[in-house]
Amino acid sequence: MVYLLTTLITLESVMARILIVDDDVNFCIILKSYLGKKGFETDEAFSYHEAIGLIKVKSYDVILTDFRLPDKTGMELLTDISDNNPQSVVIIMTAYADIRLAVKAIKLGAFEFVTKPVNPDEIYMYIKNGLQKQDVENKVVEQGSQTGRIRMQSQPFEYVYASSRESKSIHNYIDLVAPTEMSVIIEGESGTGKEYIARKIHEQSKRKSQSFVAIDCGALSKELAGSEFFGHIKGSFTGAVNDKTGQFEAANGGTLFLDEIGNLSYEVQVKLLRAIQERKIRKIGSNKDINVDVRLITATNENLLHAVKKGTFREDLFHRLNEFAIVVPPLRERKEDIKVFTGFFLEKANEELHKKVEFIPENIMEYFLNYSWPGNIREVKNVIRRAVLLSDGNSIEKGSLPNEIINGFDQDDFVIADQNDLKGQTGKTEKEIIISMLQKTRYNKSKAARLLNIDRKTLYNKIKLYGIIAD
Repeated sequence: MVYLLTTLITLESVMARILIVDDDVNFCIILKSYLGKKGFETDEAFSYHEAIGLIKVKSYDVILTDFRLPDKTGMELLTDISDNNPQSVVIIMTAYADIRLAVKAIKLGAFEFVTKPVNPDEIYMYIKNGLQKQDVENKVVEQGSQTGRIRMQSQPFEYVYASSRESKSIHNYIDLVAPTEMSVIIEGESGTGKEYIARKIHEQSKRKSQSFVAIDCGALSKELAGSEFFGHIKGSFTGAVNDKTGQFEAANGGTLFLDEIGNLSYEVQVKLLRAIQERKIRKIGSNKDINVDVRLITATNENLLHAVKKGTFREDLFHRLNEFAIVVPPLRERKEDIKVFTGFFLEKANEELHKKVEFIPENIMEYFLNYSWPGNIREVKNVIRRAVLLSDGNSIEKGSLPNEIINGFDQDDFVIADQNDLKGQTGKTEKEIIISMLQKTRYNKSKAARLLNIDRKTLYNKIKLYGIIAD
């Protein structure tokens, strides 16, 4: 706690520079005024090209950008920032809530994806959290990384023991494989907690006293990957102004976690396979081999075996990595874990935000249980943290929840509804449409009735009329 307070004082005493990118002039003025009162130095840009012009002449700690800009998108701006200024904390703001777009933005390097209308206190919280994260990563950079894309475990982390049958199975797998030296592939959708499982394996292994080093392979270009994995010596290529320690060497004796392994180019896969087989690496520009001893844990949100069959992932590398596999089901397939995670993140949000939101009412929990959480555990964390920030009383309030949770829909539901409006269908029988919709909504009758454009009583009557088993 003392360390955390010290960090906050340090961050707020040093004036951080912020760039606001949005074509809404009034919004920029209001946000600039608010952040100025908080002690930040702010500039504004009203287009992609104007923002790029400022970024080329100034260094920004935080960049707040709208997703829809007049000339390009905030995602394109994010890509340019990630390539040229990876140290900047990027927060994307949009009026179009889409969890899949948010996941893509996070994978490309965004710190947060915020839905408009923006609450200034919420933005302030994200800025502080981003600056704290940046401060920690800068310390990691001083230890050997020039890209800031590695995450070295420096303190114990909290692992949530969920109660569903699927989660208990994962716990058992961790207990079995952790004491061994087997390589592990963790497969699951974005946000399901794959890195936490990797860290838990490391914590229960014989290597727990050594480093845990995580690399986001999805953020590595083909040109940077060799330097990131193996390091380089000064002057070995343009921009190599200092010697760099590769992450195989940094993780020597410990665990190396390769997140989104499926995103590596075929050429990089060849180099990775050679390092694993020979247990030796060579820095770029060097003629000396370095012996390394690391345990590899990898994660992917795609089926690597399918990638092998398509020819995009090397079969020999797959078999080297796949000594033991753990498949993490999405949260929608283990609904009973939702209460565990919402309770855990409620406690954490209270600590972080200095609030006293003590419980989640039953009606709010019903919203959570009926929602499919396409962003999985990461989305639960963000929703609870936002709800705690926006709630004034001692419980989470309905008004603090995103519209997609209150209305019980995912983005794809709009398409489903258009295709399955029961009142407008003529080609299919009512029974076929009802059965199809019940299956798509996992037999959530209230949601099915809404998407079929009928009331719930009518749906129940039709289920009874057609003899549909809907439980």
